[in-house]
Amino acid sequence: MLLQLTSDTSLFIIIWLLETTLILDAVLLCICAFQDHAYPADELMPLTCRGRVRGLEPSRGDIDDALGKFSLTLIDSLDTLVLLNKTTEFEAAVRRVLSDVRLDNDIVVSVFETNIRVLGGLLGGHSMAVMLRDGGQHMQWYQDELLHMAKDMGLRLLPAFNTSSGLPYPRVNLKYGVRGPETRTGTETETCTACAGTIILEFAALSRFTGDPVFEAHARRALDFLWEKRQRNSNLVGTTINIHSGEWVRRDSGVGAGIDSYYEYLLKAYVLLGDDQFLQRFNIHYASIMKYISQPPLLLDVHIHKPLLPARTWMDSLLAFFPGLQVLKGDIRPAIETHEMLYQVTKKHNFLPEVTCHYIRCTKMIYKATGDPYYLEAGRTILDNLNRFARVPCGFAAMKDVRTGSHEDRMDSFFLAEMFKYLFLLFAEADDLPFDIEDYVFTTEAHLLPLSLSMAPHSSAILSNRTTILQPEEELDDSNFDWTCPNTRLLFPDPAFPRNLREPIRSVVDKSCPRPAPYREPGMGRPPLRAQDFMANNPEHLELLRRMGVSLIHLKDGRVQLVQHATQAVSAVAAEDGVRFMQEMMELSSQQQKEQLPPRAIQIVSHPFFGRVVLTAGPAQFGTDLSKSSTGVRGFVTVAEPYTGCTEITNAEYVQGHIALLQRGQCMFAEKARNIQKAGAIGGIVIDDNEGSSSDTAPLFQMAGDGRNTDDVTLPLLFLFHKEGNILLEALKEYREVEVLLSDKARDRGVTLDSHSQMSTLELDETVPEEVTPSQEEVSPAGEDTSPAEKAPEEEGGPTDGKADLTQPKEDSERREEPEGDVDSSSQSVDELLADWREDLEAFKQMEKDEL
Repeated sequence: MLLQLTSDTSLFIIIWLLETTLILDAVLLCICAFQDHAYPADELMPLTCRGRVRGLEPSRGDIDDALGKFSLTLIDSLDTLVLLNKTTEFEAAVRRVLSDVRLDNDIVVSVFETNIRVLGGLLGGHSMAVMLRDGGQHMQWYQDELLHMAKDMGLRLLPAFNTSSGLPYPRVNLKYGVRGPETRTGTETETCTACAGTIILEFAALSRFTGDPVFEAHARRALDFLWEKRQRNSNLVGTTINIHSGEWVRRDSGVGAGIDSYYEYLLKAYVLLGDDQFLQRFNIHYASIMKYISQPPLLLDVHIHKPLLPARTWMDSLLAFFPGLQVLKGDIRPAIETHEMLYQVTKKHNFLPEVTCHYIRCTKMIYKATGDPYYLEAGRTILDNLNRFARVPCGFAAMKDVRTGSHEDRMDSFFLAEMFKYLFLLFAEADDLPFDIEDYVFTTEAHLLPLSLSMAPHSSAILSNRTTILQPEEELDDSNFDWTCPNTRLLFPDPAFPRNLREPIRSVVDKSCPRPAPYREPGMGRPPLRAQDFMANNPEHLELLRRMGVSLIHLKDGRVQLVQHATQAVSAVAAEDGVRFMQEMMELSSQQQKEQLPPRAIQIVSHPFFGRVVLTAGPAQFGTDLSKSSTGVRGFVTVAEPYTGCTEITNAEYVQGHIALLQRGQCMFAEKARNIQKAGAIGGIVIDDNEGSSSDTAPLFQMAGDGRNTDDVTLPLLFLFHKEGNILLEALKEYREVEVLLSDKARDRGVTLDSHSQMSTLELDETVPEEVTPSQEEVSPAGEDTSPAEKAPEEEGGPTDGKADLTQPKEDSERREEPEGDVDSSSQSVDELLADWREDLEAFKQMEKDEL
């Protein structure tokens, strides 16, 4: 037993050393890539190795409100550098911020994002600079320049609070404030609860650093208003509120998107500022959350006025922060249960959908509370997956779809501000840290604010203007108002107790609810043909349609449309069957509009990408079904001539044995597939000819056939929008020989580097119907689109809104297959860990040598 303990301890020490080293290297890789390829832009685009500048890239909607042409990533990562002992790099970064960054840009930004990222980043950087300066070895030249910039930014955000309620406008112009439509501000009427309630830490810190109480006063006023507008019976808040009237616009309540950091800031404001009022409010909210929203291991939204009525039956992954907040509160048991459920999702899909930073945060918090090495393995799984699936030549790319492993040309600033900071803290020992982190509070963006601010002078006017929060009927007794956190040694006297909490949850993620049977009207028999069974290339089905008075029409744009003429049916009964068939077809089309199309993945596996770049692709309704293959189809790409692929391929000697690149347009997809297959291609990729199109903004679709039997097409054909296709074309232009893997899901790096011998013949999915659009003469004029779904046409000209893809739905479990080569990290030897570490270090060096 003693020997086993000693061996385990040595192993974990080695794991800590390996992981912290890999984290440091990854951070430096991202910082160097940003400075070399993106600076002074706000963010790095890691797939194309350039900076994202607002206005020069296609708009991403509200996401771009975080960008203000103020070198966002540089500011957001300042205190991360100090935490990771990169003092020299920190000092150089501070000098860059002071010399290059401008805050007076004529640009509209999110008040919430600018507060937590830029103002928080400047304050965190200032805290670190003061700490280093007071240490006497570094930053001796520093004279609070970052604090002066922070105050400048605070003053630029203040006009947003000029409302009768005190709730801020969601957006502000950095140069002109809030002046109405001419500055593209002041027209909004609503904001999210988190947007208005996640201000107090940064604004109070700014007030106490500078001695100017105005910032803290405005933040407190906003929090007071939110508290007063809570639903008094449930003590819950809604998701969206009218900033003028205080009416709840969205009355669903949870702990995820739209509300999350409001609760976080109430508790942390008590910790940072020492004000009991914030703790009282948090505890009242928390009691209601545990009463109505918490259904361990789930946290489900409810209606604030009817809290026993669920608002939805699924969880958004932004609530992954909540178990960490529960640890801070001292309620560890439900934190363990929810974290375990999230961990099982992570193991199933490699990442949590939407966001991973919050999950790492709660993993770190639970590990520090329990000391259970199980959570080190959970963190190591995330770090391994980041390197295997998200790392690309110029940094780490956001996962566009966790099912396929496809990438988005995006690396948000919080990746460096939060992700690596919490990963490092998970594995680091006290000796690895340059200062005691217990002296600091972490903001929602993981910026560091010193607890000493609670002792800083602040205006008494702030306190006197506060509202009294406890009404007589709300007075709390000791049973539901806690002032201290429990001792985890007393809470978990048995070291195995956390494991006992986790065990029942592990099977939850894999359970699926059976689909309800379709509705049948009383007395109605089964129609001769079901909509979900219909195949447009089946002669028997076409004959059944004819008998029901339904005809199939090929439109000029290549789509196939169904039209019913009741008078053409062979009998009145057949006409009624036709009506029911058309109704089923329209319901199926509407259902498929809601169901997300399972995408495919195009993974660049050749040097210098090595499987790190994955592009989201749309499938075809014909040819090889990649969802039925565990290996996919792998080969070098070559541009077909003619590029449209609409006539016989003239460069067949180059296309043979390769994956052909084709341009959309001028003929049908199936015709392109037949031409490259005749030339000997093993696969094809069609690239959209609509410049600027992207899977970021346009829905994926399935490429349909040409109305004929397509059983002769035996190769896979995938579709890329212009933006993703251009990444592939640029790689081919630069490196000439580019090898890709076509599959339903990105493969592990170890699999993608295997030999070509892994390729195998794939089965065909012969049950996929053509794309059809229902139309019913009795309901609407013949030829009129009756489907709200948006899919692509058979013939490739341009987008056609309002036409439905009626492909038969398949269960996700049929389409997903786990990548080969996955190895349980717990079974690896120390030598294997060291070998993997050396391999990653060599990859870093190789990328630097290639100047990527």
